[in-house]
Amino acid sequence: MARFSDALATGVDLVSAAERAARQALGQLDGPADLVCVFVSGFDPEEVTLAGERVMALAEEATTIGCSADGVIGGGRGAEGQGAVSVWAAMLPGVTMTPFELAAVPEGDHLAVVGMFQPTPADRAVLLLANPYVFPAHSFVRRSEPVLGGLPIVGGLADGAYGGDSVRLFLQGETVQAGAVGLLIGGDGVLGTVVSQGCRPIGPSMAVTKAEDNVLLELAGTPAYEKLEDIVSTISPEEQDLAAEGLHIGIAIDEYADRHESGDFLIRGVLEADPEQGTVTIGDVVEVGQTVRFQVRDHDTAENDLLERLRLFARDTEGTAEGALLFSCNGRGSAMFPSPDHDVRCVRQALGIDAVGGFFAAGEIGPVAGRNHLHGFTACMLAFRG
Repeated sequence: MARFSDALATGVDLVSAAERAARQALGQLDGPADLVCVFVSGFDPEEVTLAGERVMALAEEATTIGCSADGVIGGGRGAEGQGAVSVWAAMLPGVTMTPFELAAVPEGDHLAVVGMFQPTPADRAVLLLANPYVFPAHSFVRRSEPVLGGLPIVGGLADGAYGGDSVRLFLQGETVQAGAVGLLIGGDGVLGTVVSQGCRPIGPSMAVTKAEDNVLLELAGTPAYEKLEDIVSTISPEEQDLAAEGLHIGIAIDEYADRHESGDFLIRGVLEADPEQGTVTIGDVVEVGQTVRFQVRDHDTAENDLLERLRLFARDTEGTAEGALLFSCNGRGSAMFPSPDHDVRCVRQALGIDAVGGFFAAGEIGPVAGRNHLHGFTACMLAFRG
């Protein structure tokens, strides 16, 4: 028996899978659950709805939250491209949980997000699950810092088999129509977060000398495309292949550091490189004077980065983690590693825990250098102790 548990069940009958997973996870606990998270992947949105609601009904008095996804994580493995239900349950005495629903509403010439509660001094983290088709997750995560007082936000973007209309968000026993759902979580049972971006730099660090929004015009005084060509021509054939498959760029977290190496950057995708215009378009806005460095990602780099960050987290928390929620990019799993089980196995082995639940997200939310960001190709974790 334990204070944290998880289970994963697969099958064409999602409601039956939901019952199996819920009864297994709840039956492993020493007593009634305080928090139950449910993540469902399936091809029939209505069956996904019924599966999520069945788990929440079996959770009885527990706080419940969850969503639909392309794939789910639980039971020590990942399940992609099939009907599956993951249930994660926890006994959290002394931990406070305040559920909330967020909606984006027109206000003048922009959208305003309503529904967020003011955190209390006891709150330690925000768990956030969002529907990216109707909710401005990137803007909310970036601009919510004054309201949340620097609390870390961890979670992910939900998805469904048929895009926006098939996304489901679950909260407190119901399937809700909000753009996002979440929990303000407080107390000593909230242990901390890990964010693994899994990239390694290529070429030198460079100052942005000319830019317009997310379009790089000049790097280190040279047209951005020309600078990129110069860098790619000097790296190894293996790295050139990685760059061709998917090039990234790192935006330096600490502008005043003497050197910028792996882990010193916020990673963003390179969206377009235009030889005619001499520009490079990236997935974030940068300003003149910021330091950037091109990046590549492969499974070895991603694995080493995740294991190292987990090792440091285990050291800093003195091995006290007992359970964790994991949000891995849907571009990781079997698309990056030999097995969809990779990230969950790393977390379980590095932290010495069994209860790890979550889903493959269409975007992951987690803090880097004390600031919350929406990521891609990342693994974000929120850990707990009883």
